Amino acid sequence: MANDYHEPAQEMSEKARDIIRMMNSFKEEIEAVDWYHQRCELTSDPEAKEIMWHNAVEEMEHAMMCLEWLRRNQDGWDGQMRKYLFTSKPIMELEEGEEDQEAEDPKDGLGIGQL
Repeated sequence: MANDYHEPAQEMSEKARDIIRMMNSFKEEIEAVDWYHQRCELTSDPEAKEIMWHNAVEEMEHAMMCLEWLRRNQDGWDGQMRKYLFTSKPIMELEEGEEDQEAEDPKDGLGIGQL
């Protein structure tokens, strides 16, 4: 689809186009989880809620498959996942820890740090 691209698709590699396809698939799966979640929140029928929640979990599975593919195929994902996923630390503390590390060891290009 032409509107999936912000740059000329014909100038991109096949791998870049596959990454874009997977990102779009990921977004669609997350959107489906959102739709099912909203429906579960509002339905009063327990059986309907159970079915819709089952469907939401299926969409989560699909989203995670997309995310894992991105981790394996696009630089940057692996490091960010290793930093933020499967930890019990407050998320913003993880971010602040990175900022503190950057302040202690700035990448000034001279290799001399803060004098």
